[in-house]
Amino acid sequence: MNLQDVKCKGSALRKKQRVGRGAGSGQGCTAGRGHNGQGSRSGSGGKFGFEGGQMPLARRLPKRGFTNALFRTTYAIVNVSDLANAFPEGGDVDLAAVKSQNLVKRKATTLKILGKGEIHVPLKVKANRVSDSARQKIEAAGGSVELSS
Repeated sequence: MNLQDVKCKGSALRKKQRVGRGAGSGQGCTAGRGHNGQGSRSGSGGKFGFEGGQMPLARRLPKRGFTNALFRTTYAIVNVSDLANAFPEGGDVDLAAVKSQNLVKRKATTLKILGKGEIHVPLKVKANRVSDSARQKIEAAGGSVELSS
């Protein structure tokens, strides 16, 4: 079998349409831009949010309130029931261990443990935040909780 003999479904190997290459190209004469008008000229396309001179939507809507989106701290959240399932023999639990068990996203930087569910194995938990109910359940199971900053 050779590479040229391989057949594929759909348009996986369809070539890109070359426009502006003459009348025989299938997009000849006007290159798919229609005839005259703003969209037919070179450089048309405008900048993001431009609405042809009409007042843009971003300027028509009122701006109110406050957002701290650029500076807020977001936590990757894990419940104690998830920890009990992921670490059935117990052991050390920190952000790296939780990432290796695929309980949080790989790009997570901070960890918070919440108290939903039950836990019966002793875990040594190191997290940025721990809820009171989670702390009680972990310590009742024989584990310990350490806060890291």
